[in-house]
Amino acid sequence: MNKKRTQSILKIFLTGFTILNFIISPAISVSATDYNLEREQRLLESVSSNQITGWPDGPQVGADAAILMELETGTILYAKNIHKTLYPASTTKIMTALLAAENSELNDMVEFSKEAVYSVPWDGSNMGMDEGEALTMKDALYGILLLSANETCNAVAEHISGSIDSFIQTMNERAKELGCLNTNFVTTNGLHDENHYTTAFDLAMIGRAFFANPLLAEISGTRSYHWQATDRQPDDFTLNTKNKLLPGCEYSYEYIIGSKTGYTSQSRQTLVSAAKKDGMTLICVILREESPYQFQDTIDLFNYGFSNFQKVNIKQNESTYVLDHSYFFNTNQDVFGSSEPILNIRENDFVVIPNQINFSDLSVTLSYDDLKESTVASLLYTYQDVMVGKADVTFEVQSASTFDFASDDLTNEETAQNDSIDSPKPEKNTIFIYVNRVFYWIVAFIILIIAGIFIRSVFRNYHFEKKSRKKRRKRYHSSSNSKRTHMGTRSQRKVVAERKKKRRKDTRIHFDYRDFQDLE
Repeated sequence: MNKKRTQSILKIFLTGFTILNFIISPAISVSATDYNLEREQRLLESVSSNQITGWPDGPQVGADAAILMELETGTILYAKNIHKTLYPASTTKIMTALLAAENSELNDMVEFSKEAVYSVPWDGSNMGMDEGEALTMKDALYGILLLSANETCNAVAEHISGSIDSFIQTMNERAKELGCLNTNFVTTNGLHDENHYTTAFDLAMIGRAFFANPLLAEISGTRSYHWQATDRQPDDFTLNTKNKLLPGCEYSYEYIIGSKTGYTSQSRQTLVSAAKKDGMTLICVILREESPYQFQDTIDLFNYGFSNFQKVNIKQNESTYVLDHSYFFNTNQDVFGSSEPILNIRENDFVVIPNQINFSDLSVTLSYDDLKESTVASLLYTYQDVMVGKADVTFEVQSASTFDFASDDLTNEETAQNDSIDSPKPEKNTIFIYVNRVFYWIVAFIILIIAGIFIRSVFRNYHFEKKSRKKRRKRYHSSSNSKRTHMGTRSQRKVVAERKKKRRKDTRIHFDYRDFQDLE
């Protein structure tokens, strides 16, 4: 009897399932067809980076928005609708994990509250945590990045900020700090909300900070993880990620560093990934794509980037701004020897440019905006108005080796005793002087002063002599004119002259030798 009843129930169940499948299957098929038609239309959309003169043409992808960015420089190698606001789904969790790594320790215990567990759908991504249980922060990060556990994101948020709402506010603040332009987070996990959105560009900027963190890069590149039972978490289990880019998976990519998937019916497939080859790390973001093309799009963009672009050291190639002969801006270990400039271009600054162009093809401008500590300026490099990298001009702080001229008086034993003393030593501020160049500048300065004095004296003497001569001429002419004014006509002046001549002749004393004979 029981057996028949069981068979009847099973028949009813199978019949109902068949009918339900018959009703639902066409709807699912139509819906999938619509999404594929949308993807085919997106494949025909233009790629903005392909419009740049001299820039390598990138592949056509079915994603609504896509970007390929170099991690260190922020250079955008590929761009399609990169500022279009779309839903990120679970790729939101790279921000949640970033804040957790920046504001906690791996051995912190993350408590699961009632709100953290029950405020997310039971059928969504989770790791089955119950109210009152706890995980270490390390286990929680693996749950977020491998299993995309929604309840774990909430628990981490409460642990970091005290509440989910406060943590979301921190997410938005951190997004602005990282350079995001059109992002608004409403949830910690990316569950759909009309006001929860971002862009491909913004996710790439978050990805730069995320993948620069070695721990997060390692976790997001892990295929499976073993959670061990503890007194606060009773289950012992090992689970695998659904990310097909990781080693051993269907779309495994050999240069992959890490990756985070996302999906909702509104966002469709989303994916943020990073890969490294030949010293260049690229970040790829795919938004609103259909499965499994999000993986293929990512691989195509990575191959495009690694095949068509090169990373070039700025200091080794810069010739427009040369600081090696800056004289006064030099410092060294030996005041009489060779020196290194105080103002210097950082050794580890690069540009990322297409293979077919040279460093000399770039345009460079000097900027004083957004300077870091010890940075006096920045050199900004562009190609066809596309930013390809920058170099910081910094102060080179070098520690000098000092020589104690009295050290010869110390014995080895005394030296050893002095070295063993743990008393704090005062910090010394050493000023480096390039003696020979300073001497040359002092001599040149003295010569300039002497030359100036000499020229000034010559000018004054010449000016005085010239002025004196003018005065004498003026006095002579004025006296002559006054005399002439009082002497009357020419004939009168002639009579006067003859009278003066006669007067002088009459008053002249004449001596005759005969006058002296009587005296003898």
